[in-house]
Amino acid sequence: MEEDNSTASHLSDAMTTTEETQFTRGNTVTSWWSNSNKFYFTLAVVVIGVIGTLGNAIIVYALVASKQYKKYWLILNQNSLDLYTCVFLVITFSVRHSDVRHTGSHGYWHCTLIMTDIFVRFGIFGSVINLVMITVERYLKICTKKKLRRWMIYSAMAFAWIASVVYNVTSVFSTTVVVNGTCRPYAIFINKFAKSFYVAVSFLSFYIVILFVFIFCYGRILVVVRRQAKVMANHTAPQSSISQTQSNKIQTNVIKTMVLVSALYAVMWLPQYVVMFLYHFLFFKPNKVVVIVYYVAMFCQFLYMSINPFIYATTFDPVKQVLFRMIPWKRTTEQTTENVSNTVTCLTRFCN
Repeated sequence: MEEDNSTASHLSDAMTTTEETQFTRGNTVTSWWSNSNKFYFTLAVVVIGVIGTLGNAIIVYALVASKQYKKYWLILNQNSLDLYTCVFLVITFSVRHSDVRHTGSHGYWHCTLIMTDIFVRFGIFGSVINLVMITVERYLKICTKKKLRRWMIYSAMAFAWIASVVYNVTSVFSTTVVVNGTCRPYAIFINKFAKSFYVAVSFLSFYIVILFVFIFCYGRILVVVRRQAKVMANHTAPQSSISQTQSNKIQTNVIKTMVLVSALYAVMWLPQYVVMFLYHFLFFKPNKVVVIVYYVAMFCQFLYMSINPFIYATTFDPVKQVLFRMIPWKRTTEQTTENVSNTVTCLTRFCN
């Protein structure tokens, strides 16, 4: 029964309430979601975490090796948060299904620190906050021509971590209880109104408002960049035009990368809010469809952290250049080409 109860903590705190905890412990879910299915689901999440850890570690290395982190501190912070999340995703899901009786202080801390996925959530919500910071920073730099001071960037990076920790510690320790040896994460609310209010605030804060920020800021950025390109084409001298074109290309590359990351967030986080809306506001009873979407939503939320590195690797030029140099056959080809070129040069001089 405790194993069934633990599934309630995977989704966002908006979904994991008392009713949802009871619903995952019911016979209906047990018949659809057997222990073997839970094992394969956990295994898939661990695999995602391993892939995400390797991918984000490589991207962080590429940013540092190319020294682009000095220009894009917030992007480095974004990948660091994703790396942290994937590491703790592997750790948490590797130990969370151990047979632990939640009694005494050991059981309580296991419930609050492991069964709630609190360490994973530190990174998840910190990544979301930091993504908004990047969007606002790009908007201020391109649309208002304001260059943020270094201390502002550092403060934004720290805020993403601190705000996530404060939010999750507050929500976990105020709503998680252990009853008769059973861990019930996010289960305590004063009444149904408090629960519904909490769900609505979470939905507005971490999806609707953030989606609005993405659309507004990047919409304005694209308009300004296009307008600048037209003005530059009509009034700029040839030499300055080349340097300006290169600058615009770099800006466009960064914008393209972050737009894709933001769009991926909107898509991958949507399923959990669909479940939340159906269950809490349309009062759908637990059924096979809701349960399937529930686990798909959890999977998508975790998968988001592992897909991000591939976006940076394929669209962000500084990262691509470093990764391209890491390919063994590429280095061999470059050396062979250089050797052939040197040989031809020597022969030409000898013949002359």
